[in-house]
Amino acid sequence: MTRLESEIDRYAKELTDLASFVLPGGGSVGAELHVARAVARRAERSLWGLNDSEPVAPELLAWANRLSDLLFALALYANRSSGAAEIRPDYSV
Repeated sequence: MTRLESEIDRYAKELTDLASFVLPGGGSVGAELHVARAVARRAERSLWGLNDSEPVAPELLAWANRLSDLLFALALYANRSSGAAEIRPDYSV
């Protein structure tokens, strides 16, 4: 878990604070990392579902959560590094 945390910190320090929601997409690498994050989130939800019937180690649940956070930071970093714009929703109606 310490490795995931340090990697998240490593990439997050290169990014500005998020002021709005970011939609998946951007450049091809960023988009693929957003897909990987979605898969990781799905796996995390499955682990929580399993935990309802069979106890799952709390460390595994926390690790799955932090993995998807790392993939999000990597997606943002990849998009910034490649010059791809993040997709931010327009909430004006």
